[in-house]
Parts: sequence; structure tokens; C-alpha cells
Amino acid sequence: MAVTLVTSFASSSSRLHFRSFSSSPSSLSSCFVRFQLPSRLRLAFAVTPLYCSSRAMAHTIPQATLGLTHANSVDHPKISFSGKEIDVTEWKGDILAVGVTEKDMTKDANSKFENPILKKLDAHLGGLLADVSSEEDFSGKPGQSTVLRLPGLGSKRVGLIGLGKSASSPSAFQSLGEAVAAAAKASQASSAAVVLASSESVSNESKLSSASAIASGTVLGLFEDSRYKSESKKPSLKSVDIIGFGTGPELEKKLKYAEDVSYGVIFGKELVNSPANVLTPAVLAEEASKLASMYSDVMTANILNEEQCKELKMGSYLAVAAASANPPHFIHLVYKPSSGPVKTKLALVGKGLTFDSGGYNIKTGPGCLIELMKFDMGGSAAVLGAAKAIGQIKPPGVEVHFIVAACENMISGTGMRPGDILTASNGKTIEVNNTDAEGRLTLADALVYACNQGVDKVVDLATLTGACIIALGNSMAGIYTPSDELAKEVIAASERSGEKLWRMPMEESYWEMMKSGVADMVNTGGRAGGSITAALFLKQFVSDKVEWMHIDMAGPVWNEKKKTATGFGVATLVEWVQNNSSS
Repeated sequence: MAVTLVTSFASSSSRLHFRSFSSSPSSLSSCFVRFQLPSRLRLAFAVTPLYCSSRAMAHTIPQATLGLTHANSVDHPKISFSGKEIDVTEWKGDILAVGVTEKDMTKDANSKFENPILKKLDAHLGGLLADVSSEEDFSGKPGQSTVLRLPGLGSKRVGLIGLGKSASSPSAFQSLGEAVAAAAKASQASSAAVVLASSESVSNESKLSSASAIASGTVLGLFEDSRYKSESKKPSLKSVDIIGFGTGPELEKKLKYAEDVSYGVIFGKELVNSPANVLTPAVLAEEASKLASMYSDVMTANILNEEQCKELKMGSYLAVAAASANPPHFIHLVYKPSSGPVKTKLALVGKGLTFDSGGYNIKTGPGCLIELMKFDMGGSAAVLGAAKAIGQIKPPGVEVHFIVAACENMISGTGMRPGDILTASNGKTIEVNNTDAEGRLTLADALVYACNQGVDKVVDLATLTGACIIALGNSMAGIYTPSDELAKEVIAASERSGEKLWRMPMEESYWEMMKSGVADMVNTGGRAGGSITAALFLKQFVSDKVEWMHIDMAGPVWNEKKKTATGFGVATLVEWVQNNSSS
């Protein structure tokens, strides 16, 4: 409790003795401070302890959110997607979006389109589509778009969206969906249709996945995180018809799948976007528990507190958490199908640093990104976003464990210091030579825990190293695994999701850099090959009986241009789980 102490003094140089008492008389702290003050000045001091070495005391008093900030409640708009096979000139609605390649924009000697669909649309518009595309120098390049509000069709607007040389990859079709969403937002459209000028370029085998990618891009393109803004605008788009990609229950199932995954991605984005003064480890654990409640037919939650983690001997994880006034929360969700046998058990492990100051090796200087360290829980956001989607999709024949060692890496008298030796839950010892290489310390105990669940395969995701950003840039994650088979599985899943992964080497000779003179290992090997040595460190905490992959997603977790999270990893994880199911 706070105590008010009043003291008076008459000299210009006085030594003051302050005592501050907690509710327990046995708890006493004192400090001596020298003040240079005018003579005969009487002062009153209100002494309130700002930090308590006992974390328990800090939680006996209700704490308001720092900055009094709370996320506004937002209902995400639901869009109705349907596949149609109709003449585009007969479609009725607000905006008809036509995806065009550079080849589709070819014109004859009379400046008329050669492409049959564009030629037909242009005829209904009296040649205005060809005229406008020429005047605006629209050539079908990626990122180009033009929208016309013209009479003559059932649609109020016609938009041309550039696809570049060709459109064949999931990412290209997702970009088309995002462009449709942008055009719909700009025109406040409630209904839209999407068609390719050259639909024959999409094979029958890829029509379902291409339509799915368009739907996903539309949902994600429509999303705007306004929870922390005083004003927000609700999008009006309610329905999207996808023309020329087929119809029927198989397509409807695929479009529903795309929606479920997209809302999982949005959940992941919201978690990463939330500031550290709102999304504490406790709040992250609460969000995980809400998922288990939402999908209680297939999902359970077990949140371990600090004492329970001590019982499991998680010395590596708890050392990182030790400096923060916000206690750690170890999150374990389990998805089990409601019926049928389980043929495969998987674990998804996500780094969950809700804020990373760097600890005593504090992040300083240009490029340290300390102001963005709320995204250091991007791995956990991917894992929980995937949990949301999987709870909705309910894949059969597969059990999935979602594991996050959530905490903050802060600075205080109780925090870990450079030179400390930590003991992880598998008994291995770690000499801390850099407190800013903390993510791997939390993952160490999380990986041991995951392997103890009897799983067949483990994938961990983490915003782990700046070295991976230097190597691969901001749009690609690095993957590390000793298993060629697991690499093939996850890369195939990423190709279907449109997320970019690149397999990196696990050069065992680099382990020499990780050796300690006084412990089993150090926690960082320096700048050379930093992302590789980080992966080699994690490998020390994985059972030989388990297939394992590490994904370093430090680059693609954040879109610097848009100043927002990307939701990276969610779609690939869901695809991988789906591939391991019996569906």
C-alpha cells in the first residue's frame, strides 16, 4: 500500500531517509537520496512503490490498461460468394471487375479489342472501354486498374484490373481479389462480380483453387483494422459472384474454406496489430481460451501459470519473463476431431513475445525496430489464427496442438543478465551472452513441451532473427529442417496458400559458434550465419523421434508500406494441417 511521509529540513544540503512499506510489515525497502534545496523548505512526499519485486503484490490491486486504451468492438462483414456461369453483359449489380493480362489488351488496326469478352463488353458500351483504356494508358500491367461508371450494362460500373503477363499462381488471383475489394470500397458497392477476360487460360484442375484465392483476396482486401481509431468506416460489400470458374457444391465448399482461412488470417493480423499495452501475455492467453470456448466441440485449452511452468522446470522460458510486471502465460490448445480415428498428431509452436525491449542488451539505434516490437508475437498470431480456422473447418483424422510460451522481455532488477546460466526443461544449460536473443529461449521449453505431447511432427514459427531479413528480405520466410519430407509438405502448402518460403541450410559445422566454456551452449553465435545458428540452437530441444521445422518469419510478419500486420503463416499452416488430415 502507498504511504505518505512528511519531512522537513533546514539546511541547503540534507540527507533524507525514505521508508516505503507494503501491506506486509516484513517487507521493507529503504533508500538514501541527496537533494540540493533552499533552506527552511518544507516538502510533503507521497511515496508509492512503482515496482514490486513480488509479482503477486502487483496483482492485488486492479490495474487499468496503460494509456486507458481499449480495442473497439468490430463486427467483420460477411460476404456471400457464389460461382456463376453467365454472360457478363447480363450480370446485374454494382461493379463488374474484369481481370486482364497484357495480351488481353491487344487491339486491332481500328483500336478495337481482339479479346472476345472485352470486345463484347466494349460493343455494349459504344467503344468507350477501348477509348478510356487508351487515354489512361491502361495496358494490363500488375497493379493497374481503371473503373468506369457507364450506362449500357446491368452493372453500374465496369473495372479493368491488370494481371501482368499471365495469371496462374494463387498469389496472382489473391491480388485480383484484393483489387476487387479496393474498387468496391472506393465505389461503396454492395455487390460485385469477377471474371477473367481469358478464362480459358485457367485449367479445369486449378479453377477451384483460383476461385478460392480470389475469394480470400477479396475478404482480406476488404479488411481494415480500425479497432484503435476514433472513427471507422464500415465496408458495404455484401456479395461477390465469381464468373467462369464453375458452379456446384464442390466450388461452394472451396469458397467456404477460403473464407474460414481468411478470417483466421484477419484474427492473426489483429493480434499482431494490437499494442503491447493492450495485448499482454494474459490477454493473449484469454484470446486463446476464447477460441477453445468458441469451438468447444473440438477444442480444449490449458493455460499454465508461472508456478506450473516452474514445476515443469521451464527455466529458459521463465528467465525471459522474469523482468516483467506482466506474468507469463503458457498456452496449450488441443484440436481433436469430434469423431473418427486420429492418424496423425501435429504441433504448431509460436513465439509469443508480446513486447521485446531486448532486456539488458536493449534495442538501440537506427533499425533496431523497438517501436515495432509488438510484432514479436507474430509466430503465436499465426498459430492462433490457424487454430481459429481449423476450429471452423474441422479437418478429420488429425490432432493438432497449438503451443505458445507468452511473455515480455523487459528490464528490471529481477531480470536475466548477460552471463547468466539457464537450465531448460530437458536439462540442457544455456549461457546467456545476449538477452536480446530471447525468443529462442522461450521456444526451447515450448519445443520440449510439444515433443512431450506425443506428436509426430512439429512446426515452429518465430520472428526470430534480423539475419533472416538480411538474407531473404521482407516478403519471404526462411525454413530450416533436417527432414526433406517435411520440407516438401510445408513448401507445397505454402505454394497453395500463396505465401513465400525458402529452404535454408542447417550447416552443422556452425554449431562451433554456439559452444560455451561453462554451459552446454550459448544462446547466440554472433552475426555470421545468425539465422542458421538460431535454428541449430532450437534443434537441441527437439526429440530425435519427431520431425521438426523452424520457420523464421521476421521479414514477412509486417507490411511497412501499409504500416500493418500481414497475418503471414496462417494460410500455410492450415493448408499443411489439411494435407495431413484424412479429408
